[in-house]
Amino acid sequence: MEFGLELAAAVAAAGSEVWSTTMAKTQLGPSTIEAPPRTDNVIQIERVSKVYQTGDIQVHALRGLSLTIRRGEFVAVMGPSGSGKSTLMNIVGCLDRPTKGRYLLEGVDISTMSKAQLADIRNKRVGFVFQSFNLVPRTSAIENVELPLLYAGVPAGERHKRARGALEEVGLADRERNMPNQLSGGQQQRVALARALVNNPSIILADEPTGALDTRTSVEVMEIFQRLSREHGLTIIIVTHEPDIAAYAERMIHVRDGRIDSDEPVRERKEAAEVLLTLPSSSADKDDDEPLGNL
Repeated sequence: MEFGLELAAAVAAAGSEVWSTTMAKTQLGPSTIEAPPRTDNVIQIERVSKVYQTGDIQVHALRGLSLTIRRGEFVAVMGPSGSGKSTLMNIVGCLDRPTKGRYLLEGVDISTMSKAQLADIRNKRVGFVFQSFNLVPRTSAIENVELPLLYAGVPAGERHKRARGALEEVGLADRERNMPNQLSGGQQQRVALARALVNNPSIILADEPTGALDTRTSVEVMEIFQRLSREHGLTIIIVTHEPDIAAYAERMIHVRDGRIDSDEPVRERKEAAEVLLTLPSSSADKDDDEPLGNL
């Protein structure tokens, strides 16, 4: 199953259990929302292997892979089909556990946790952004953003406050009552990003987040990612097949044959805010200005 489809199914089934660790407070946009305990190494993967059994055949998806990602890093993950990239992201997103090795998320060992515990962590510490947006069709923008908080049992007043803050952070404060079919593709993706932000997760994990967007809207999404990484110290991990999109990250990881093939800083990193100045204004991008119609 593709990485994005697995994420969608897992998020939909996240349930209402709440991560019980006492959390500090941080400021994101105009609202105060919870933050996990601060640790420099947000992701620490130590000699992780993943083996799938298919009948009598063992498929080695990951082979002793090690990886560390620090708080506030913006990382792009690339790799061909069958490279182990999706398996790695499933483990990072707490959708799966390694066969061998350890995965620590902010110092907490995820490797041996139960399915219920993994669901808790997905809801509270991982924000997911999908290529296909995955918004609930007949639910307003603000109600879509509130969904993770609803699962977590957050009271209505606090849900509204935090959802409004997240929508303002992505530039959609005036669209909170719009339904998805009243929003352009770019606006829908920003609602999805606000939903990923609303629980103030440790990491944002984005699967091909610009795959369904035009050029300008893709750069606008990258500008939000860069700003969140720099100003709020959020750790952003995007999976992409587009080198032009990966160039907005500060670090690029290539996966091949279940191992890290290369892990290097982006030498000629693009600044999304600067690129936007060279592109036609959004008012000229008619395809993105128009709502997508009934979903």
